[in-house]
Amino acid sequence: MKRVSLEFREGLTFDDVLLVPKRSDITSRIQTDLNTRLSRNLSLNIPLISANMDTVTESGMAVAMARYGGIGIIHRFLTVKEQVDEVLKVKRSGSIMIENPYTVGPDQTVGSAIDYARDRDVSGLLVVSGGRLIGIMTERDTAFELNRSSLVRDVMTKDVVTADPGIAMKDAKQILYQNRIEKLPLVDASGRVRGLITSKDIRNTEDYPHASKDKKGRPLVGAAVGVKGDFMERTEALLDAGADTIVVDIAHGHSENAIRAVGHIKKGFPDCELIAGNVATAGGAEDLIGAGVDAVKVGVGSGSICITRVITGSGVPQLTAVMDCAKVGRDHDIPIISDGGTRTSGDATKALAAGASTVMMGSILGGTDETPGTVLTKNGKQFKVYRGMASLAASLGRKTKEGDVSPDDDLNDYVAEGVEAMVSYRGSVKDILRQMTGGIRSGLSYCGAHSIRQMQQNAEFVKISRAGFAESQPHDVSVM
Repeated sequence: MKRVSLEFREGLTFDDVLLVPKRSDITSRIQTDLNTRLSRNLSLNIPLISANMDTVTESGMAVAMARYGGIGIIHRFLTVKEQVDEVLKVKRSGSIMIENPYTVGPDQTVGSAIDYARDRDVSGLLVVSGGRLIGIMTERDTAFELNRSSLVRDVMTKDVVTADPGIAMKDAKQILYQNRIEKLPLVDASGRVRGLITSKDIRNTEDYPHASKDKKGRPLVGAAVGVKGDFMERTEALLDAGADTIVVDIAHGHSENAIRAVGHIKKGFPDCELIAGNVATAGGAEDLIGAGVDAVKVGVGSGSICITRVITGSGVPQLTAVMDCAKVGRDHDIPIISDGGTRTSGDATKALAAGASTVMMGSILGGTDETPGTVLTKNGKQFKVYRGMASLAASLGRKTKEGDVSPDDDLNDYVAEGVEAMVSYRGSVKDILRQMTGGIRSGLSYCGAHSIRQMQQNAEFVKISRAGFAESQPHDVSVM
């Protein structure tokens, strides 16, 4: 029988260390470059990802993350159709040209058309008959229509301004301006719709010059899948919808279930940019890379609402886990994602300096406008719900969607590894991303680095004591 080793490794997390300042030739932090790799073949303009949690990332958050240069991962606790719709909303939110605009038939009722548009979060629909464009129905056409049983043909705008599919963007802008319209259908010689350009999409392109985009100019977005049940069908549907990366989402990524799922997905969809995790050891990273992943997600038990370490006694402090996995990642040229334990821009900087290419955030973003859910008021203060995906409520919700809950189930059989909590309402995610990226840029300058890769080469950590940590905080003053 193999004996347990009595020699203990020391594991460190972010509060245990500081980065040693180095001589810097940077005169302004704007000189730093935050471009980084998300996976083997995908790059981001900032090293930040929103977590695939049901209280963090749906289309609203994913759109915001992409606009500011990062990416959001749509959580998997939706039906396949619901998750696909979330991906499509992101892709349509910033396309230079919408390739497959939503359409409606002339004989449909106004009520059904309005519901269809509202469900897809669009302000107008192209009216098509026999495959050809015959009109357009916008909010302006239905604003004062009281009879939902009226037909679309009776309220639509029939005289539609159109353009050829190959029109240049500057010419499209001119047509939109001259005709004081917001939507420009692209129609071929036979009258068939080939695309749609909107003034909103043009403005978004100009307002967010550093957005992360795919080859067609659409926002980048990822989506999570599980390791059992419909994960292959779900992956296919998400890729068809335009998802740029698939994340195999499992708490213990160094398991046969995860490795098997990665192998199946890579075999079925070899061109898919595949991320998997979570792991906390070099061996875990090595095995996932061997199975075919394009990036490894690192972090077990380090999240703010995760109690895996309390319940199971397992985990590795996050800084040590990132450093161990990053060494394997460098050997195979596979990026590492630090997932968990990040509370400040300083923590994110340390994770990047330790070898992570990107940092996944959950609780930092949890109270923002862009997260799913409504704002709650308690004792005069505003909050939003934030929960771990292994919490009791999340586990029951997941099983309910999968039709796997029975009235005879014993709640004692559910062993939660996460908790539910409330986080303070924080307004727009834009302000948090600015603070995070600003802090990371400053962190690079303190390390004498112009880029994340250069910081990783220059980084020197110093271990600190409890007194050193206390010294790092505001002290001997009353904070206002």
